[in-house]
Amino acid sequence: MQLRTIQRILGVFLMLFSLTMLPPVGVAWWYQDGALIPFLLGFGLIFIAGFLFWAPVYKFRRELRMRDGFVVVTMFWTVLGMTGALPFMLAVHPHMTFTNAVFESVSGLTTTGATVLTGLDTLPHAILYYRAQLHWLGGMGIIVLAVAILPMLGVGGMQLYRAETPGPMKDAKLTPRITETAKALWYIYLGLTIACAFAYWLAGMTPFDAIAHSFATLSTGGFSTHDLSMGYFHSPLIEMISVVFMVLAGANFSLHFMAWRSMSFKPYMADSEVKAYLLILASVAAITAGYLYGAGAYTSIGNAVHNGIFQVVSFATSTGFTTSTYDKWPGFLPILLLFTSFVGGCAASTAGGIKTIRFLLLLKQGTREIKRLIHPNGQFLVKINGKALPDRVVESVWGFFSMYVAVFIIMMLTLMFTGLDQVTAFSAVVACMNNLGPGLGKVSSNFASLNGVAKWTLSLAMIMGRLEIFTLLVLFTPTFWRR
Repeated sequence: MQLRTIQRILGVFLMLFSLTMLPPVGVAWWYQDGALIPFLLGFGLIFIAGFLFWAPVYKFRRELRMRDGFVVVTMFWTVLGMTGALPFMLAVHPHMTFTNAVFESVSGLTTTGATVLTGLDTLPHAILYYRAQLHWLGGMGIIVLAVAILPMLGVGGMQLYRAETPGPMKDAKLTPRITETAKALWYIYLGLTIACAFAYWLAGMTPFDAIAHSFATLSTGGFSTHDLSMGYFHSPLIEMISVVFMVLAGANFSLHFMAWRSMSFKPYMADSEVKAYLLILASVAAITAGYLYGAGAYTSIGNAVHNGIFQVVSFATSTGFTTSTYDKWPGFLPILLLFTSFVGGCAASTAGGIKTIRFLLLLKQGTREIKRLIHPNGQFLVKINGKALPDRVVESVWGFFSMYVAVFIIMMLTLMFTGLDQVTAFSAVVACMNNLGPGLGKVSSNFASLNGVAKWTLSLAMIMGRLEIFTLLVLFTPTFWRR
């Protein structure tokens, strides 16, 4: 274990993260909303902490090993969640406890969007902007950003990239060098964010709301500047713009890059995961709209279709925007929305959940086992995009799924042990592990009423969901620490 290398990298990353306090300083100065000091203090304290980490070992340079990458990523997300809470604790309005501040910070960085804040419309603009900025940075991953712009680190970046990026097949690179790969992903991410903000502005949002909601949309984070979320604007046009960009954010960013480079839609049309992703969205949206209209929740078929599409895409991509009291929808629809978030978006996207590619592989493996029962001596391959996958990949998907279910059950039982009812406990874990945000029961609008143990448990669930469980769990295995 290269402990001094890890210490040096953490120090650099903390100093880098301290710079993210400066844009909220500008927002606070512009709006004169009284939130200037918390971000100045936050900048100073985080920068000093990073410098103290970095200074004693700044000359030490060694190549990162795979296990070092897992340690760096896990430690950094944990430390980042703590340090990112500073402005929330230092602010006068809102003045948050340590537990609530860490929960809000972790929720932003992991693009979950679960909040303990109320009265968003009265909060300082700098606080609202900071929340949006947190999940925008977390959307593609602050580690990937750091690898892209800090090649002077002198360490292997692929170890960090593999530990950070979502999906079961992490060795694919868009470009020969990892720094160029990270830059390519961020260029696409930044370009889509700018396009989304411009579209929101043209549709009637103020520039501030347009920027904040574009951050929330492309990161699939879902933090809004208003208590009513997207429902505040009462605009079908804004909601449909949001649907378009949520769908793009939930797709594989590698495909966006290849489509842009080739100026063609062929990369999308040839990809099995994207086709399954769009099919799931369309199918669940059709079921939801039909049930809403048939149950009389909406008297107009147009309103049923509109609200059904928006809410399904929001939940399926784990964005968590809301426009109506979805938790009061009739029948099985609220549970259907939560289960849709389990599938989530595509690999290498900003969406949460298990990921469509894993869901697709689970279906294909299940189908293969049925065929083997009928033809015991037959040889059946699991294929994606027309290519057979190694059994190792299929096995890793089953391993991931089993651990996902096990962790989910443990956390749900923990919440119930603290006194929460079954609906609240179940939906809270779904909302946090899938990086979704809204739940049912006591957490349908916010998580403020939960006890401290529940909030810390859910903060861990958000980090595990963001790092896809194994990145964190591997640190607790004896094998990992053996030389």
